[in-house]
Amino acid sequence: MAKAAKWNPAMESRELLLNSFNAAIAAADPLHIVPRHVPIPKLPKGSTFVAGVGKAAAAMALAVENHWPKNAVLNGVVLTRYGHGLPLERIKVIEAGHPLPDAQGEEAARDILSEVKKLGVDDFLLCLVSGGGSSLLSLPEADVSLNDLRNVTRGLLRSGASIQEINTVRKHLSAIQGGKLAASCRAPVLALIISDVTGDDPTHVASGPCAPDPSTYPDALEILKRYRINAPAAVWEILLTGAKGKRGETPKPGDAVFRNVENRVIATAHDSLLAAAKYFHDQDIPAVILGETITGEAHDVAKVFAGLVKDIRRYGQPWKPPVALISGGETTVTLRQNGDGERDGLIGMNPGGRGGRNTEFLLSLAVELNGVAGIHALACDTDGIDGSENNAGAIMASDSIQRAEQIGINARALLASHDAYTFFELLDDLILTGPTRTNVNDYRVILVLEN
Repeated sequence: MAKAAKWNPAMESRELLLNSFNAAIAAADPLHIVPRHVPIPKLPKGSTFVAGVGKAAAAMALAVENHWPKNAVLNGVVLTRYGHGLPLERIKVIEAGHPLPDAQGEEAARDILSEVKKLGVDDFLLCLVSGGGSSLLSLPEADVSLNDLRNVTRGLLRSGASIQEINTVRKHLSAIQGGKLAASCRAPVLALIISDVTGDDPTHVASGPCAPDPSTYPDALEILKRYRINAPAAVWEILLTGAKGKRGETPKPGDAVFRNVENRVIATAHDSLLAAAKYFHDQDIPAVILGETITGEAHDVAKVFAGLVKDIRRYGQPWKPPVALISGGETTVTLRQNGDGERDGLIGMNPGGRGGRNTEFLLSLAVELNGVAGIHALACDTDGIDGSENNAGAIMASDSIQRAEQIGINARALLASHDAYTFFELLDDLILTGPTRTNVNDYRVILVLEN
């Protein structure tokens, strides 16, 4: 039997990159993943309530509806980002604000908590948790207003703090996160989790509404101080009183409230990277996964990768071309201080220029490589939105800098102003997918071809 046609040098590199991204997305598709974990053989005597939150919440809920017996009681509420909803029959879908919380999210979170508290021991709580839920599930403690929560969230996002640090603060200001949703429920709880955080710890995905929280009020205070967050007085007050032991902590690992609670991670960045690597191997292109937990400033990470690419091109070490270098994780974009001394940096967003961490990574990579032949790259957020713009990410080619110069674009100037979106928009190299309704963090691949 003749061997199936494989990749050859005439095949468009752009097609290879896009196909690998599609393979990564497919590996995290809730419609394929969730049904394997829906506990249909163990239906409760009572009713099942579905509580969902995150960018994948609507798709996860649809998968539950599609596989739930018609004669079994099922209802619920899922909360997702604007534009990420789907029409469902038995589960209510509510859209709310992200990355800053809004009143729609607060009201929906309050409704979810109220319904969960009504469940009895014969009922069942099925939680569907995915990335983006920390902002969406915005129910602050009674002494903190939604505006207070927005302000401290904005400050943290602009500080360059990691998502784990940001969530540590949010969990201690929330009436529902940090394990408090599960703690309020008398029924058995199963949380199905699509992880968008490095390390895949359930406590950090959507700030762990059903997961034990090992962090403390003093931890949250230290983070605000370290990043010099100008938090509202009410925020300082709740954290200070908590640190003094005058306010109850979030439920911790080993707490009895988690006796009938299971947090199950069903999709991770690593799964998606493996799927992308398999795609390249199927094209007879060796693929190397450099890691799914890569963090740091986007432009600095790109410099490290550029150095590796140059060694591969010059010496054929540590791998000979062709090779696909695959990585995941969540880099950061932190802007320099403005004239008022305020730090304007964002994880995934950028108020100074236009673009997110993936386009900034690619522009920095292009500048560092400066036309090294046979190099093509893609960097995208698997949720379909890179930062605050409408693109998932972009594609870089060996001639990106040259094409930019031909139409009068100064790549270094745009990188300095954190305006990578404009660079790739003018080259027609943005990737526009719309919401993918899943989220397993970023996907990056650098394709080093033979000369």
